Amino acid sequence: MPRPRCAVLAVILLWLPACAPAPAVHTEAEVASVLESFYGAIKRGDATAAMSVIAPDAMFVESGTLETRAEYEKNHLPLDIDFERQITGKRGPLRVTFAGDTAWIIATTEYDGKIEDGYVSFASSQLMVLTKDADAWKIRSIHWSSRPLLP
Repeated sequence: MPRPRCAVLAVILLWLPACAPAPAVHTEAEVASVLESFYGAIKRGDATAAMSVIAPDAMFVESGTLETRAEYEKNHLPLDIDFERQITGKRGPLRVTFAGDTAWIIATTEYDGKIEDGYVSFASSQLMVLTKDADAWKIRSIHWSSRPLLP
């Protein structure tokens, strides 16, 4: 009698993995839309919309400075909005990589033009890390660095 029980148990154990949900398949378009939503809101001057895609525990890195979500929203976001209202950047292709429910995007944007009483000419590199929580991608970190554009 023990053999039929073992056989039934073996069949059940072999069948269980087939019942498990398939891992989620993420697309580059999903995470790219979050990046575009963030930068689009900044371009429109909509701080609320920009912050809506930022996770509560997000960290920002720029020029050797670390900022929490609250610090970015209070100190840096208004400057980004002012800058983006004055000049339009030309974003290069996005490189998106996934590891489960985590994605990171690497991109560059070139800024070249008149701003206030001056002129800017630089390339900004961005590394954005996102995670998917409850069916929504949220930005966990953004790292910006820049260099002058070569003539």
